[in-house]
Amino acid sequence: MRISRVSAISLAVYGSRTTAFTSKSLNSKPFLTAKTQLLMSTEAPPTISAEFVAARDAVINKITGSGKIPPQMEETLSHFVSEYAQACFDNGNISIETFSYNIATCISLGEEKGLPGPNQYKFENSAHKAIREPFDYYKFGIDFFRPAMDLENSVVIGKENFEEAFDYVNKGENVVFLANHQSEADPQVFSILLDKIGKEKEGGEVVYVAGHKVTTDPLAIPFSMGRNLLCIHSKKHINADPDTRESKTKQNVATMNTMLGMMREGGLSIWVAPSGGRDRRDVDTCEVPVAPFDQKTIDMFRLMGSKSRVNTHFYPLAMVSYELCPPPDSVEAAVGEKRNLRFTPTGIACGKKLPNVGGKESRHLFAEKAESECVNEYFRTLAAIDELVGGNRASS
Repeated sequence: MRISRVSAISLAVYGSRTTAFTSKSLNSKPFLTAKTQLLMSTEAPPTISAEFVAARDAVINKITGSGKIPPQMEETLSHFVSEYAQACFDNGNISIETFSYNIATCISLGEEKGLPGPNQYKFENSAHKAIREPFDYYKFGIDFFRPAMDLENSVVIGKENFEEAFDYVNKGENVVFLANHQSEADPQVFSILLDKIGKEKEGGEVVYVAGHKVTTDPLAIPFSMGRNLLCIHSKKHINADPDTRESKTKQNVATMNTMLGMMREGGLSIWVAPSGGRDRRDVDTCEVPVAPFDQKTIDMFRLMGSKSRVNTHFYPLAMVSYELCPPPDSVEAAVGEKRNLRFTPTGIACGKKLPNVGGKESRHLFAEKAESECVNEYFRTLAAIDELVGGNRASS
């Protein structure tokens, strides 16, 4: 087996490793995606080949011996290297050379562009345009995460809705994808899976509404440099520091104005998570529900669409990527968290264009409809992955 514009939207280290949905685990465990069941593994620690161990350890030794990485980050980065090595090994078709190049490039860019210094990249306050040359940061992100995605068992649902949505964009109209958000790799997942249905160009043009972490975390910065972003402070974090609340609010207003300008130009596709953050695991049930949508966020996007005087269409979008890069079980304002990474199936599903229900007096009806459709598509996607994995397992 082988991330346009506005509003304030807003990795886990478990005691043991969650079950990775790999060719190895599929032979001994049922795939429980349909129930969004993420069981904690009680098996022995995963093993990789001696060649991958040597390549992994060479990268870790460079991190710990370079003197360039802050000591407090060494353990976090070493863990990430180990996770990536395991994911590449579980893929079964990734060479040592590809693993070594990808992870070395990731660490080098994080060090150069993410850490304080003369080359640290600073994002504009309101918007960022993907950097594609002389170094293609977009391609870097795609190439990095693709080996960790079980594409054979990944699904794209609602191709006809994606076709319709991007046809609108190509005609100069605007589209807003109202999505749930599951992992830091969601932009890369979205692009890679859109490529499966011939939408590679469109995937690279999507604008993502992004919170502060993706533009301030040293490891996330290089990946964010390859994405079109609208930079905001989410409601979940804007009040964390009272001293900076005013400046953050001003930035959000500036971002909204930037977004409005972009929407007036037309031909814009926007990905936004109205929940304001990633879906979190329920520690009691181990299920991963879609986080509730914030009506005010959706209202703001509808208002901007109306003010732009360009036709703006809204689609529900479900993302299934939690297991690829699981978030912490609780919201953390600080950057620099440990990140887990799994080789796992992923999925996206685009529902039908949302009807203009509710009007001005009952705006909540539109938000409720958007959330409901996203949830429906989410479970539909989980079930499709479940079925696909089961079928491939039976035929192997």
